[in-house]
Amino acid sequence: MNLFDRVSEDIKKAMLAREKVRLEALRGAKKEFLEAKTAKGANGELTDENATKILVKMVKQRKESAKIYTDNNRPELAENELAEAAVLEEYLPKQLSADELEAELRAVIAETGAAGPRDMGKVMGVASKRLAGRAEGRAISETVKKLLNQ
Repeated sequence: MNLFDRVSEDIKKAMLAREKVRLEALRGAKKEFLEAKTAKGANGELTDENATKILVKMVKQRKESAKIYTDNNRPELAENELAEAAVLEEYLPKQLSADELEAELRAVIAETGAAGPRDMGKVMGVASKRLAGRAEGRAISETVKKLLNQ
């Protein structure tokens, strides 16, 4: 079952269980999926890879919103955003630990033949594609920078 179908099925389950936060988060995800499916050039298709990118973006947005709400002394709104982010994260691949990320990036650096900081773009291009959904872009960038400066 692809990601789109899983989310659709889980919407039904959330409705039956009357799980308000879960339902809202999944409906938002399905809306984004449908928009991506019907976007120009999509041919009515949504691959799991594209669905994962959408979910990563949505989780990041929720976390940023929660931070803003917390900074503005609105913890009840921040709590809701974090709860929705947690629901969406269930559909993402398991996140890499710092050690696993470093090992993956060392392999990419060896594969691309990168020698120093000026080769960062080459490494980031390959690493971003390979680790999409499994690691945050900022974490990838910081680790690559650290490894190339050694």
